Amino acid sequence: MKTSINHLPDTKQHELAFVVDCLRKGFAFAIGRRTMPRLRGGRLLKIILFGSYARGDWVEDPVGRYFSDYDLLVVVDREELTDVPEFWARTEEELLGELADGRNLRTPVSLIYHSLDDVNEKLRLGRYFFMDIVREGVVLFEEPGHPFAEPKPLSPAEALKETEEYFEEWFESATTFFETSIDLRSKQRPKEAAFLLHQATERFYHCLFLVQTLYSPKTHNLNQLRQLAEGIEPRLKDVWPRSTNCERRSYDLLRDAYVKARYSRQYRISDEQLRWLADRVGMLQAIVRELSEARIAKRAEAA
Repeated sequence: MKTSINHLPDTKQHELAFVVDCLRKGFAFAIGRRTMPRLRGGRLLKIILFGSYARGDWVEDPVGRYFSDYDLLVVVDREELTDVPEFWARTEEELLGELADGRNLRTPVSLIYHSLDDVNEKLRLGRYFFMDIVREGVVLFEEPGHPFAEPKPLSPAEALKETEEYFEEWFESATTFFETSIDLRSKQRPKEAAFLLHQATERFYHCLFLVQTLYSPKTHNLNQLRQLAEGIEPRLKDVWPRSTNCERRSYDLLRDAYVKARYSRQYRISDEQLRWLADRVGMLQAIVRELSEARIAKRAEAA
């Protein structure tokens, strides 16, 4: 794997060094407070930059209010250490605070966590997402003596079968949530409609990842899913315009709906906002369908 980020401006290199330092210190603090034998001696093994900043095609567009994230894969030595609330939430909150402050960090950070065994298993199973990270990623931190497994690409027939199964399962599920949300909006049940719109959006993104890469991140965070998806297909940036306060507020209500639409009595969303969100989710649905069918056709040709 690559080990140099000299293709990035000095400011970006300094930011990434700061992020790595925060992750290492945050993990050391979290693991140092654990006394259970199964967690004792837990280790942070690798921090790898992938995505647009690793490839060199990142975007910073102040006019369109779009900025690429630093996409980072954090690799630990056991699965228990990938638990975000237990080991990483404090550090993620610190990074958000630093981003808001703007002195040490001005670029958003998107993090995924996996154990070394899990990454190696996915490489042995031919998961394109991790194969791309191994091919294009840049190692920012690494403990010696913990190599990745040699990737084993799937046969064309195997890749086609898995792709078709993922599309059938996830696109149908996302569409059901989407259609049910519209029905609930017509019945004037806005909070439930908002929650199901969130679920539909999340599942359309997961469908895209699974069809394109045979992998999807374990998260309900729409911002993270959106950023990763837009890295796969730039057209998806048009799904969520952010040029007006109304557009930004509506998206924020969708993002918050996973928790607040279910549990907060203060959560409010108007029919107009729900209608706008449904139009955007419909656009997402159409693009995911088009991309998925194109991927299936391409793999069918190869098989």
